[in-house]
Amino acid sequence: MGVVNVTPDSFSDGGRFLDPTAAIAHAYQLIEEGADLVDVGAESSRPGAAVVTVHEELRRLLPVLQGLRDATVPVSVDTIKPEVMRAALAEGASMINAINALRAPGALAAVAGADAAVCLMHMHGTPDSMQQHPRYDDVVAEVKAFLQERVRAARDAGIAPERIAIDPGFGFGKTLEHNLELLRHLRAFDALGAPLLAGWSRKSSLGKLTGKPAGDRLAASIAAALIAAQNGARILRVHDVAATRDALSVLAAVEKT
Repeated sequence: MGVVNVTPDSFSDGGRFLDPTAAIAHAYQLIEEGADLVDVGAESSRPGAAVVTVHEELRRLLPVLQGLRDATVPVSVDTIKPEVMRAALAEGASMINAINALRAPGALAAVAGADAAVCLMHMHGTPDSMQQHPRYDDVVAEVKAFLQERVRAARDAGIAPERIAIDPGFGFGKTLEHNLELLRHLRAFDALGAPLLAGWSRKSSLGKLTGKPAGDRLAASIAAALIAAQNGARILRVHDVAATRDALSVLAAVEKT
């Protein structure tokens, strides 16, 4: 899953693709590099990010979706707002990447009413507060229980099981050790019966481990992606598609033998 941030303030590449023409070109570049799907977001979810209005999010997002109508891979939209979900699905989006796991009023119905996939993510708090002293007694058990409840809610709302993926939400209300504990125990989420998405690309936890700024975390991002894949992740959300695919090719060759 290649990342396209149509925002002025995303932690890694905020502002680079705010212009719709640049965002569309970047999406097609990621597809050329081997992305199986692209994830377009028009509201930053970095720690401390401010909420944008529905109008502003749609103003950023819709021209990009219109420019991707001929894309050869599915387009996912990263949003928490039911109004944006409905508009994105009407423009042909194939997936909603729901970082609040469809908890906003009307979000379940917005996705249930369309023939689209959804990824349900765990987030402790909200982007503006989630990194303020997150605490868990057992992070793996608590995240798993949350996602199990949200999968159940999605199914009860009429979303077919084969349309649902899950995401433990690395970096969303977790300390470095919480993130590492989840990465070590990703197989615990197999019991939920849904494909698992892992998003470690360029995140601050990798900066804490390496001392590198966001733009210099390629090696660490690839290492985390490979570990996630080995531990059961089926979707890897990344900024650096070509390099990650090369690394996955090596892993696949080793595992095949």
